[in-house]
Amino acid sequence: MKMVNILLVDDEVRMLDLLALYLEGAGYHCTKELSGKRAIQHVADEKFDLVLLDVMMPEMDGWEVCQEIREFSMIPIIMLTARSQSQDMVFGLRNGADDYITKPFDEQILLARIAALLRRSGQTEELVFHEIQLNHEKFELRVGQEKLVVTPIEFKLLELFLENQNLVFSREHLIEKVWDFAADVDNRTVDSHIRNLRDKLRDAGFQVDDYLKTVYGVGYKWQA
Repeated sequence: MKMVNILLVDDEVRMLDLLALYLEGAGYHCTKELSGKRAIQHVADEKFDLVLLDVMMPEMDGWEVCQEIREFSMIPIIMLTARSQSQDMVFGLRNGADDYITKPFDEQILLARIAALLRRSGQTEELVFHEIQLNHEKFELRVGQEKLVVTPIEFKLLELFLENQNLVFSREHLIEKVWDFAADVDNRTVDSHIRNLRDKLRDAGFQVDDYLKTVYGVGYKWQA
């Protein structure tokens, strides 16, 4: 996988250092910037694959920075802020942001959202979670250095879970998303594929039971 360059923009040095710690540990290259105005110049002058942009900054807030970047670039932008009101999310998404994550955030959710946005924008083909590497274009699943043979359904299930961590999916919702309402699929078929996926990940040495959880009476979720 090519090196992905991410621009981190926040007026707090501690937050920049924490974000860089998470992202560099996942294999990304990070550039840190405290100023919104200088961040705009960075995007104009340098090659980045994604911007992680704080909203609440002095001098020039994240909304203004996002809007100015959008005047000359369609680089993926994720807004990061402590504000979680739905109207703020709608405002951000309507004004050029591609995604929105609230503080405090879960490290694995942040990494999954970044990976999903990079894949949608064509910057990377891989979805990574700890030792798991999921390559959509190659239809390849690896745990560490081991390549796992999985069915298309198992692959799509894992991809759905990793891109939507901590969300609960009912069996009916999984059928809709993965099987596309195939007439011959019932709840027992879903359970069988989940069981097979768990077995393969467990046999490869991944502690799947810590993450792929059964929500009794409802369905399943990937707990980050």
